[in-house]
Amino acid sequence: MKKLIFPKGFLWGASSSSHQVEGNTINDWTVWEKSQKRTVHLHSHNLTREHKLENFISGRSADHYNLFKEDFTLASSLGHNATRISLEWSRIEPAEGSFDQKEIDHYKEVIATLRKLNIEPFVTLWHWPIPIWLANKGGWESKEIIFYFKRFVEKMVTELPEVKFWLTLNEPEIYSFMAYLGGVWPPQKKNLFSYIKALRHLKNAHNEAYDVIKKINPKSQVSIAFNLSSYEPVTFIDRILVKLYSWWRNDRLIRQTRYKIDFIGLNYYFHSRIHFGRQKNLAQKRSDVNWHLHPEKILFTLRELKKYDKPIYITENGLADAEDSHRKWFITESLMAIHQAIDEGVDVKGYLHWSLTDNFEWHQGFWPKFGLIKINYETLEREVRQSARFYEQICKNNYLEIE
Repeated sequence: MKKLIFPKGFLWGASSSSHQVEGNTINDWTVWEKSQKRTVHLHSHNLTREHKLENFISGRSADHYNLFKEDFTLASSLGHNATRISLEWSRIEPAEGSFDQKEIDHYKEVIATLRKLNIEPFVTLWHWPIPIWLANKGGWESKEIIFYFKRFVEKMVTELPEVKFWLTLNEPEIYSFMAYLGGVWPPQKKNLFSYIKALRHLKNAHNEAYDVIKKINPKSQVSIAFNLSSYEPVTFIDRILVKLYSWWRNDRLIRQTRYKIDFIGLNYYFHSRIHFGRQKNLAQKRSDVNWHLHPEKILFTLRELKKYDKPIYITENGLADAEDSHRKWFITESLMAIHQAIDEGVDVKGYLHWSLTDNFEWHQGFWPKFGLIKINYETLEREVRQSARFYEQICKNNYLEIE
């Protein structure tokens, strides 16, 4: 057996987001979940053929809002020394300019609990849903949102001085496409100009939020959780296309914000093998949501990120696997590739698996199971999956043992 030892102080853990696990939120997403427009979309894509409409309503979800101490105590017992969470903007500012101190105190208690358990919190300020009043003002299509986001950021960073790692936005490039061009997420638009505006406002909101955070706490480490893919060319012509794809998909937003990020938050899920301009993946394994599984290809992305000369934290990486048949293999392959990148001089400092618990998976609902911890949605009972026990040994030992 060989031990792949990770650097001293490496952070191990898992990620989650408020709307997906807390339950009983009231925001633009919960309004949309029950809307006729969304229901028509579900029926038109035959998504209700296998799952009832209830699957697509977030409801009480995993009730993490009330059970966060249990969840984080479990995470601690599994050897996690870091976790990623998000703040639910709609709870904190349910009406314009009206901040709910009770909800702010709730998140203070969350951070205090994590500190007590010696778990380093990575806190995402915006993970997709927004307050209803803000959606009514045009959401991310409106330039006004930059002011409102900046005010929200200032309030929360002031209230949570113990937080060292801040992620202003989660996957702005994915959200803007799915919500404003792809027509899948609220507000379900298919408009190129709306997409361009939303992405520009997200980028500018991050840049201004960065300045706010650094003014309040100069020692804070600030970034975006970027969703980046890896590309592999087959022919010489494909090398040119891969460079173009990689620039558009990976480099563009990082370059636009590179002076306003202290580290790179990497969400990694997708690999594309490009053959004569078309995707020709050779994956033998797929996740429950039919994603090709190429965990080892994260090495390609990490090599590409080396040029930015910034620390890298993997803020999401995982798969939907209800039977827990691939997750151990997936974690092993991912970490072998990450260790290889570190050996090559890439400054990877942490790995957060997606996700800590099963959750509400956006437009797909509850049926995909990404969690290290299984949730019984009827009883809210937590059950640690076997892959989580495997991951536990890696977290506690700070090494991966391979044959």
